[in-house]
Amino acid sequence: MEEPAEAVLHTARALVLADLTARDVAGPAVVSLVEDAVADRRWWLDQWPDGADFVPGLVAQDVQDALLETYGRWPLCPYCEEPHALAVEPELGADPHWVCEAIGEAVAPVGGLGGQAGGLGGQGRGAAG
Repeated sequence: MEEPAEAVLHTARALVLADLTARDVAGPAVVSLVEDAVADRRWWLDQWPDGADFVPGLVAQDVQDALLETYGRWPLCPYCEEPHALAVEPELGADPHWVCEAIGEAVAPVGGLGGQAGGLGGQGRGAAG
């Protein structure tokens, strides 16, 4: 049977990969960034097991930061004309969502970009900021 911490990490990985896939940016190099983020958060979760609910948002932020350094802003806001990345809110909390900070509106839960109308990567606005 899977350890509770591993289940949390697998869930976080699946949610972030779903968002990357929904925006057509889940290539091998990007998946490696996800794996690195999950590995880093494994240690964090071992140190603070009560923070399990925070892991999906933290992994999403870690991947977003890594993509910014190597590929550009991701995910881009589907609502605003001026390109900008969505933010994960809360920064440290349960039930993380992708939020447009410009208009203060939640776009989708982490893992739910595929169900969000409009396109980020689908309109040529993927991780190429």
